Amino acid sequence: MTLAKTQNSRKIRNESFVFSWGSAFFVDKPPVSPYSKFMKVWFYSLASVVVVSLISLVGIAAIAMDEKRLNRLLTFLVSFAVGGLFGDAFIHILPDAYEHVSSSYVVSFGVLGGILIFFVLEKFIYWRHCHAGVCDLHDKPVIWVNLIGDGLHNFIDGIVIGASYCVSIPIGLTTTLAVVLHEIPQEIGDYAILVSGGLSRLKALFLNFLCACVAILGTILALWLGPSIKDFPYLMLPLTAGGFIYLAGSDLIPELHKEVDVGRSLLQLVSVILGIAVMALLLLLD
Repeated sequence: MTLAKTQNSRKIRNESFVFSWGSAFFVDKPPVSPYSKFMKVWFYSLASVVVVSLISLVGIAAIAMDEKRLNRLLTFLVSFAVGGLFGDAFIHILPDAYEHVSSSYVVSFGVLGGILIFFVLEKFIYWRHCHAGVCDLHDKPVIWVNLIGDGLHNFIDGIVIGASYCVSIPIGLTTTLAVVLHEIPQEIGDYAILVSGGLSRLKALFLNFLCACVAILGTILALWLGPSIKDFPYLMLPLTAGGFIYLAGSDLIPELHKEVDVGRSLLQLVSVILGIAVMALLLLLD
């Protein structure tokens, strides 16, 4: 009897050891502290918006490129941005919004609200991106209107980035990538407008960079308001999706339609599909 009890107790101890050993590898990781999560969101948000702001200096690259090569590059970048913006809106942002927002009507009206906000931004501030170069509408007095409109748009971009990171890191990363894809051709166009309006290249770069830095203020505002307003990040998602849909559909695609060459049109189509594919692959981050 004593021998049987001893063997049984050894068996229990061995099983306990195996369970403890296995638990070290298979149990869930300890929960992340709220402070650690808070700091992580702030770090990713500010790092992302700084990168977006630095994109305003792409005008330096435009200086070094001849006009023909620059136009060819812009054709690819604008097409890729269309796919990236549509992909982020329909593959990442809207599914997440429908999952977390209680009413689907809130999401629908939020998307419409985002479209209207960007429509008002472009309509009443008298500002356009002109990704393909300088438009006849832009003359010297419009330089400062362009800078004001650009600064306001960057401020909204900053809010969008900050609110997206408040939802989750993967949503924040994909949103940042979509903003980056749109900002590159936009900043080249804005730089061209400023230079054609009579500003020196150095002054144009400096003013463009200052406008881009306004996005940092938008991100800080979103991170500050996020915890104090119930469901603020999730309510921002439909507005973000609506803004991206508007930018891709009414701002970028008309630029692509100006190209009538069959070969370049096919390149545009491939680039749009590539932009969507990149956003689809980023689902692996979720």
